Amino acid sequence: MKRPNTLSILLWFVLIMGSAVFVFPLWWMTVVSLETPARAAAAMSGGGGIGFWPRDAQFENYAEAIRQTGSVPWMGFVDALSNSIVVTVLCVAGTVISSSLVGYAFARFRFRGNTPLFLVMLGTMMLPGQVTMIPLFLVFRSFGWIDSILPLVVPAFFGNAFFIFMYRQFIAQIPESLVEAARIDGLGHLAIWWRIVLPLCRPVTAICAVFTFIGTWNDFMAPLIYLHSPDSMTLAVALNGFKGQYPGVNKVHLLMALSVLTMIPCIILFLAAQKTFVEGLARGGVKG
Repeated sequence: MKRPNTLSILLWFVLIMGSAVFVFPLWWMTVVSLETPARAAAAMSGGGGIGFWPRDAQFENYAEAIRQTGSVPWMGFVDALSNSIVVTVLCVAGTVISSSLVGYAFARFRFRGNTPLFLVMLGTMMLPGQVTMIPLFLVFRSFGWIDSILPLVVPAFFGNAFFIFMYRQFIAQIPESLVEAARIDGLGHLAIWWRIVLPLCRPVTAICAVFTFIGTWNDFMAPLIYLHSPDSMTLAVALNGFKGQYPGVNKVHLLMALSVLTMIPCIILFLAAQKTFVEGLARGGVKG
């Protein structure tokens, strides 16, 4: 067996230290969420340290955090969770479908103005969200969509410039002979996109789905602007409202427990799609 050299040992050390830096916030939140109220408050204020794992883990903190979310015990968390799931699933589906369709059109259709339109689309990525926030709010208010999930979901079905760019670059690498063979078999553009192109774009789809899921699941600003009633709030808004729900009362351990629960779906999704996700990043780095 080949002995590791100094460079490989140094590389492993850097990777381990970098991983520890990223894992530390999750570990710290988990430990604080399992502490007693006094020890959690001491850890937050710097008056006392916490160990690698609580001596007497309080797993009931998670049930208590769920019970105290919202104005109605238990139902507040259930409503926020269901709202987040509905909004996230619709946004992921809409972004994947619309971005792949537009990317296919830019990659395979030859029409006048193809390149200028593509450049204009890429230019929209330079606009910060703060610039379009007020105009979009006025538009959605004129539609009567305020306090509904439509302002959060409908824009996803009009594509995302970054993901359109990724799909376009990936679809351009698909051999033209494969598309021509499908046309000879009598398939139209929609059938080619659905039965030929989209299955081949699985690595890009994994990147699009993971990024969209995490961004939508953790989005706080858009639900705060458009969703006003307590029954329509998402988990991100419920998590923020948990801090002011019990003023003057120490709820740090419950806040950390709710934060860990909010992060679990993102972790599970990334672990499930990790292989395809990394494959998409590698292909993008080689072919992009």
